[in-house]
Amino acid sequence: MPKTKKKTAGRTGKGRPRSLFEDAYHEEAEDQDLPSDEAGRLKIKKNYEELLGIRIEKLKGRVLNREKINKSVDGIYFICAECKKVCHNLDEGLVEDPQRQINLCGACAKEKGIRGTAA
Repeated sequence: MPKTKKKTAGRTGKGRPRSLFEDAYHEEAEDQDLPSDEAGRLKIKKNYEELLGIRIEKLKGRVLNREKINKSVDGIYFICAECKKVCHNLDEGLVEDPQRQINLCGACAKEKGIRGTAA
């Protein structure tokens, strides 16, 4: 019976093709000097903007996604009704207007002088 070659532990997968997601992640991580969680949120916001495209106008003020950061902190991706940007409540802040039920980022709410419930 012929002997087979043993694989060494330090061997890298040079023949393994890298996926598109790995390439995009490594490029963005190298370019930015942000902590990994902020860089991840920035990447997700850019993906939302690309995916939604012209529908951002239709979806302004709406919540896109909710996530659990840990047991006590919730993360919310939303489209600001005023500036029409994809925002995250931990980065830009979230102010809900109770009368009209729309979501604004902290900067737009400050400009309009709205005091809503911060989420």
